[in-house]
Amino acid sequence: MNIADSTVLITGANRGLGAVFLEQALARGASKVYAASRTPGTWDDPRVVPLRIDVTDEQTILDAAQIADDVTLVINNAGIANHAPFATGDIAAIRADMDTNFWGPVLMTRAFAPVLTARGGGTVLNVLSAAAWMPLLHSYSASKAAMWSATNSMRSELLPQGIHVVDTVLGFVRTEMSTEFVGLVAMIEADFAVNAVYDQLEAGRYEIIVDDTGRDMKQLLTLPPEEIPAAFGGLQS
Repeated sequence: MNIADSTVLITGANRGLGAVFLEQALARGASKVYAASRTPGTWDDPRVVPLRIDVTDEQTILDAAQIADDVTLVINNAGIANHAPFATGDIAAIRADMDTNFWGPVLMTRAFAPVLTARGGGTVLNVLSAAAWMPLLHSYSASKAAMWSATNSMRSELLPQGIHVVDTVLGFVRTEMSTEFVGLVAMIEADFAVNAVYDQLEAGRYEIIVDDTGRDMKQLLTLPPEEIPAAFGGLQS
């Protein structure tokens, strides 16, 4: 697909990575960008349309699908990171990670697939994380891993409808969400990450990995499970 002249919807568009996705979509010539968030912001660019979506509230998603019926690219970017341990962590925090990072993109895709189909097809981009392949980030890792699996399933389900379902698996991107990891792990800048994602999206990729952390973490999947914790530690040293 081409970002130029497309109509894009971005969840979590008010800040962080979502704001960069919005800025670069406009720079690449998108004709309209729906900036979706729980509390819509304001923009000077007339191409930006604020839209209320709480990805944990299905009704707001269904309402938005009635409004944004000209979308050609849906970017499921909204996310949270509680990192709650499963054995001892707060169950509400665990559920919140799953509700936002897993059920949010699933419900978004279900609601907007008919919109894209009616227009002859389109693209869904799920913004995931290399944490999906890490053993240490608990509920956040599990929510991203579940969404990675769901993305693979929806890709095959929706392809006959002309819908291209893509995932981007990013390492640690320097945003507000990652401040606790500054100085502890290698990070990439948000501008670099989003630019690389859009380049590969336009090139027709199905899975987009733009940094060494993502590539290294995927390699862990080829190891026996008992070797993964030690291998992960080696990558971090």
